[in-house]
Amino acid sequence: MSGRRIVHLGVAAAAILTAGCAQRTDLEPLPGNTLPPAAYGEATRPTVEELLERSPQAAPERNVELRTQSEPREPDPFDLPPER
Repeated sequence: MSGRRIVHLGVAAAAILTAGCAQRTDLEPLPGNTLPPAAYGEATRPTVEELLERSPQAAPERNVELRTQSEPREPDPFDLPPER
């Protein structure tokens, strides 16, 4: 393959990959599919927005405190050598 052809293929691939980025429509299940059933004990089925909402456990807040000096680590009781 010539270098020019590789560039053209790369541009085409990038265009295909970014084609769906601008679509801003409501999400719906594919035809013939439904949303997941209600959890055991729940009266209602979750909505699309509820299913897409990330829990704090899935996206925890990050500690971005920068260290200005190195500090010795505390001993870790679980830092064990590998077993043979």
